Amino acid sequence: MEEKTLIEAARLGSREAFETIVKRYEKKVFHLAFSFVRDRASADDLAQEVFVKAYFALPKFHFKSEFGTWLYRIAANHIKDHLRKVSRRKEVSIEEFEDVAFVSDDQVKERERIQAEDQRKKIVFRVLATLPQKYRMILTLRDIRGFSYEEITRILKISPGTVDSRLHRARKLLRNKMTPYLGAEGGAYEV
Repeated sequence: MEEKTLIEAARLGSREAFETIVKRYEKKVFHLAFSFVRDRASADDLAQEVFVKAYFALPKFHFKSEFGTWLYRIAANHIKDHLRKVSRRKEVSIEEFEDVAFVSDDQVKERERIQAEDQRKKIVFRVLATLPQKYRMILTLRDIRGFSYEEITRILKISPGTVDSRLHRARKLLRNKMTPYLGAEGGAYEV
């Protein structure tokens, strides 16, 4: 079913239509929330809250933008509000790796590669969490979620020039904060 038809049906009270819309966007909204809270349960709660807000705001959606853009704007604002309420960020817990008695050299190398990659990601997300919210949001939308400049402009309701300058400052700030994690010869970690 076409998205516009689904939205119209959901606005008229069709539960099935809204459930279909949720299924289309739930992973993207969850991943956006998870990018900030780094906790699956909290991200799941935030995503559900976003869809509740979207449901009640459907009468205000007038197809002036794409539905996805409108939904991500609701999500971004809700996540910002949540982060303002939370006094400190939760750290990602380090997962313990199960011991395997007999493994091949290839399996050991692959496990080490995966562990190193996971460690790099954790460091980047930990440093990213220390950035001011406006920079964290712009980096998440562009570099992690892959939104275009135009989409970010609509989601955050800022000018293209502001997107560009904020993204430039955010990347520079992230790079500077990553310096302690980089080794003398190009870095112990690839970022």
